[in-house]
Amino acid sequence: MLSRRALLGVAGGLMVGCRKGQVDAVDGPRPTAAAAPIATTAATPTTSTETTTMLTRAHPRTHEALPVIGMGTWQTFDVGRDAGERAPLREVLAQFAGAGGQVIDSSPMYGRAEAVAGDLVAETGAPARPFWATKVWTRGRSEGEAQIDRSMRLLRTDRLDLLQVHNLLDFDTHIATLRRLREAGRVRYLGITHYTHSGLDELERVLRREPLDFVQLPYSAATRAAEQRLLPTAAELGVAVLVMRPFDGGSLFERVKGQPLPAWAADLDCTSFGQLFLKFILGHPAVHCPLPATSSPKHMADNVRAGFGRLPDAAEREQIAALVAG
Repeated sequence: MLSRRALLGVAGGLMVGCRKGQVDAVDGPRPTAAAAPIATTAATPTTSTETTTMLTRAHPRTHEALPVIGMGTWQTFDVGRDAGERAPLREVLAQFAGAGGQVIDSSPMYGRAEAVAGDLVAETGAPARPFWATKVWTRGRSEGEAQIDRSMRLLRTDRLDLLQVHNLLDFDTHIATLRRLREAGRVRYLGITHYTHSGLDELERVLRREPLDFVQLPYSAATRAAEQRLLPTAAELGVAVLVMRPFDGGSLFERVKGQPLPAWAADLDCTSFGQLFLKFILGHPAVHCPLPATSSPKHMADNVRAGFGRLPDAAEREQIAALVAG
């Protein structure tokens, strides 16, 4: 595991700039602010205290605490067996695990991502206790069961922490399979996802008729539709929220391109725009874990720092949103 000194050294040397999308970031000139001390607590922090533990959020029903920064694998982990292709991903995992990250999200839809993530975690032992979240993305009971079995083999586990119906595809068929797997002890939590804002209403309808544990949806400082009904519904029903596309496909970095990091970012223990954008999400009490994806070790080191230090209150979240809008 990386030491606090190593983690801060890597993250503090990062520079703020434009990222070419949520998945691979551009390594260009990135002016930085002075590094601020990091802090953590199981609840929303209000002061900064030296520590090396990432913030956690407890599941509203089971009270299981999960680190607040997770990792997506879409596109980034869809690589071959070549050692050169996989080398940066080993370091990405090292940065993620060294900061205390656990939640790794994938899907059969993501090409070779499940296989590569499973291989690298098994080979490196990092994270030592991954929280495996994947999805079923097909039609039909037998096809779904076969796909789930394959996902477990690729991820090298006999039990998934979270199994989600991807984009609600054939939900009524798959939810019966998910229930059976949970009863058999092969799955711990059940969830649903949708990648479009137009799918939020359907997510809400499903949450209200089916007892589920997690919902995964798009949300960022620029795309806030989920705040209107879905996030309050999740909080009401005791459903934990995972966030995909936390950088809005990289467009947030385009919006602030050429701007200096505002001085008030230091009040939130942030040294980059990426950290501000992730803390905007974490500042909402209904959100449990954003899932930024990157194949850049430097950007992973930057992302995980959002899991330390003070989180924004409602007024400060609006300040971040205004920065993006402006």
